[in-house]
Amino acid sequence: MNIYELTGNYEHLLNMLLYDENVDEKALLDTLESIEGDIEDKADGYAKIIKEMEAQSKARKEEAKRLTESAQTMDNRIKMLKSNLFNCMKITGKTKFTTNLFSFNIVKNGGKQPLTIDGDVPKEYTKTVIENDTSKIRQALENGENLPFAHLEPRSERLSIR
Repeated sequence: MNIYELTGNYEHLLNMLLYDENVDEKALLDTLESIEGDIEDKADGYAKIIKEMEAQSKARKEEAKRLTESAQTMDNRIKMLKSNLFNCMKITGKTKFTTNLFSFNIVKNGGKQPLTIDGDVPKEYTKTVIENDTSKIRQALENGENLPFAHLEPRSERLSIR
């Protein structure tokens, strides 16, 4: 198989991975494995696909961040408009009315009634939470101490492509 055929096959697979989120990943891996060539050729093909997908993922994350920020701005404006309308209704005493389009009511919120603690709480109304000091445990193990209740796991490995 020549380099153009290899490149074409990898580009076809890349397009499937990028634009068809419902594609069967096992089928793609089987197809990748079936492409002829040395491990170096396959590694280059994999790396090209990985790099392009990383770039696409980064672009999508940036767009998601932009959209999230835009939605937050819109939510803040909604909150401000609701607050203004609420305050106007309270001030005018019109807490319930209907227009041709909507019905407006000021109602009590549901759920648990808010609680405020006004002073020292007796012990019978408190609870103690015990939390592991993982930093202290890690430091002791790294210093060579033998702790029968904990150990450090071996580091995992990853592929680096530059």
